[in-house]
Amino acid sequence: MVEITRLLQLRAIANKKRPRFIRLESWRYVRLKTPWRRQRGLDNKVRKKKKGALKSPNVGYRNPRKTRYLHSSGFQEVLIHNLKEIEKINPKKQVAKIAHAVGRRKRVLLQDRADELNILILNRIRVLLPGEEMLLEKGRGFERETETKEVQKATEKAQLPEKLESSEEDESDESELMDKE
Repeated sequence: MVEITRLLQLRAIANKKRPRFIRLESWRYVRLKTPWRRQRGLDNKVRKKKKGALKSPNVGYRNPRKTRYLHSSGFQEVLIHNLKEIEKINPKKQVAKIAHAVGRRKRVLLQDRADELNILILNRIRVLLPGEEMLLEKGRGFERETETKEVQKATEKAQLPEKLESSEEDESDESELMDKE
């Protein structure tokens, strides 16, 4: 694991040094988009790798073999669509990524099952089904909300008389101060 973390750091450094590979003259013409296209002209300076020309992608820019296809956390990403696929994941080496086409109801089931199996989900989102209270645990950055709106209104009404009594006391204190002056 120590070797993989070292290689991941090397990969991060290499990614910073790697040039942006853009299509030749894409900055000049609106009709040319920026994604890289290989140059095929007979006298093209980029194809001939002349000094001062754009850099072209080649094998030398590749990442270390052991870190290819790994997430930046060092785990291998696995795309999941259903509960059968999440059962096959090894939580020590792999992390899950829920597919885009998975709906809300199944996403909630997948997230709950992943919590039971201690599997990390990369694209976890907070999804509540209609009529469901906020039942998210404290460890995820949200606190459990137990009070309903009716209970909150009842507590506010109970606190109103106390506020009125305290405001009356404040007025009496102010009148005493005025008398002393």
